Amino acid sequence: MPPQCSGTDLVGWDWSSVKHEARDGVKWGEYAVVGTWDGTRITLTESPKAPRPDDSGNESTFASPCPTPEGGWKPVDPAKATEEALQAAMEIARKSPQYAGTWVDQSYLGDGPIKESEANDPTKLVLNIRFTGDLEGHEQRVRKVWGGALCVSPAKYTEAELHDIQGEVSKEVPGMQNSSVNVFENRVGVTVFVATEELQRELDSRYGPGTVRVWGVFEPVSE
Repeated sequence: MPPQCSGTDLVGWDWSSVKHEARDGVKWGEYAVVGTWDGTRITLTESPKAPRPDDSGNESTFASPCPTPEGGWKPVDPAKATEEALQAAMEIARKSPQYAGTWVDQSYLGDGPIKESEANDPTKLVLNIRFTGDLEGHEQRVRKVWGGALCVSPAKYTEAELHDIQGEVSKEVPGMQNSSVNVFENRVGVTVFVATEELQRELDSRYGPGTVRVWGVFEPVSE
């Protein structure tokens, strides 16, 4: 605090016309803005409004892709459902050349805040691991150390391959603001100022449909 920000120039902005916070000479707030984009800066054409809910689709779910086992998600061997066992299982997974990502899921506990007593409790989570092949073999190896709930699911790309694609895209896409590897959906995400259908088609053609997803900082409101 205060927030540190950077980005494109916003022409016509007037802090005195909007509600905002301020600290140590820095002003900030959240707004929905409409303007014209010339490739380097945006010039306001309407007064700022309250922000809209994020409907960009740039969100991922931690939910396990495996079907819920009979009886629900629970340890098969509570003695091996410990933090030490969890770390050991993850380490085994990462050593495989077919490794495609790991995460833990507690969404099955229900909507709303997770109880403090359940948060990150190894007996109250599902360990998710993805591989590009030999799922049965990998599950057997992980099960030697991990007795908690487990979901082993397939992936098209290894995590290393996704990072390689991320590196290539970062060099090739003009005006890219940031990029990320999404192991939940096994893809690379790219953010640019304006996401065009042409750019998405070009990336789909180069890397395969769904491999690289493009989002825009700005959303076109008219042609």
